[in-house]
Amino acid sequence: MSIILVRHGETALNVSRVLQPPDTPLSQRGQSQARAVALRLSSEPVAALVSSDLLRARQTADAIALHGRGLTVASWTGLRERDFGDWRGQPYDALPVDPLRMVQAPPSGESQAAFAERCRLAWADLVQLRSRLDGALVVVSHGLTIRQLMADLSAAAGAAALAGRLGNTAVTVLDASSPHTVRLFNCTRHLVSGLKEDETSLSGG
Repeated sequence: MSIILVRHGETALNVSRVLQPPDTPLSQRGQSQARAVALRLSSEPVAALVSSDLLRARQTADAIALHGRGLTVASWTGLRERDFGDWRGQPYDALPVDPLRMVQAPPSGESQAAFAERCRLAWADLVQLRSRLDGALVVVSHGLTIRQLMADLSAAAGAAALAGRLGNTAVTVLDASSPHTVRLFNCTRHLVSGLKEDETSLSGG
């Protein structure tokens, strides 16, 4: 069985390229994207559904749960997006450095090292949870968080990190057992043309 990673649906701040506060909701298109990925996953043998507790991820997970034959959503703080502290709510292009690539912690925020460690611990917990299930585990999270999980798995396998931006509600499927082979990466085939995100939207933050 598999672990299925899903990025949350679009938000208005994704489109306007603003680092997002925790309570940022899905846009109307993001809600439609969430319903589309929910319909796609409704045929999968999903045994459990976990999500970042941030609103945009929870709304996406709630849509999946509605199509999931009685699934409930477990909220995990460890699956949150990287914390950009005082920079949340600020336009990405107006910041003095690229926050998505910086190593140091932004003011009152999370360093790359602390973020990576949080993601590592969350992944270990996800693998342990999946080992107790009889079906797939769906995980709804964020662009940078999923990127970090994938980078860690690639590094452990001695492989190059997978390239390309992560789309809103993109689906990534991995084997549940080590070395967690990637079966599908960043797939948005469930999004018809009117639901596809703008190429200039932020894919993390």
